[in-house]
Amino acid sequence: MALRNAILATLLDGEFSGYDLAKSFNASVANFWTATPQQLYRELDKMEAQGLVAARVVEQQRRPNKRLFSLTDAGAAELAGFTTRPSKPTAIRDELLVQIQGVEAGDDKAVRRAVADRMAVAETKLKRFERLRGRLLGEATEAEFLATAPRVGPYLTLARGMAFEQENIRWCAQVLAVLDRRATADDGGDRLG
Repeated sequence: MALRNAILATLLDGEFSGYDLAKSFNASVANFWTATPQQLYRELDKMEAQGLVAARVVEQQRRPNKRLFSLTDAGAAELAGFTTRPSKPTAIRDELLVQIQGVEAGDDKAVRRAVADRMAVAETKLKRFERLRGRLLGEATEAEFLATAPRVGPYLTLARGMAFEQENIRWCAQVLAVLDRRATADDGGDRLG
């Protein structure tokens, strides 16, 4: 998937400045796609040159002028085409898994710290996603929202991000429990064996 497709999907919510798009991207798309503000700005410029988005300048009194981007018909057609293509499954490429794979050859305490850090990051992200879920649902139940909301895609991708982080937390807890049990049974040594 190209960054452009994630931007096009985000612009379905309306017109955004680059700054607001980066904030929205960080809040709603970060559970499945990450990009720096610089990457977003570069991609928006390319997309504007290709006619996928249109930009208009808004003059501001005490701040620099800003450009607001919106989806063009060509951009909507590009996104529609993307949604019809079969998606490719992603493969896990994660340094932490390599560290765990080789834990017996290294410092198991360092690996446990890395797993605990990953778990803390997942817990923080899950809390942020839960707050976003509350804002999206408002006073509606999930069933009401899914039946009546004009756009359900952001909610469904958020639900996937939440499930991903919940699984990360569960898995990290399992790994820590196993490594802790093995360390206790290891006669107090630094390495597993």
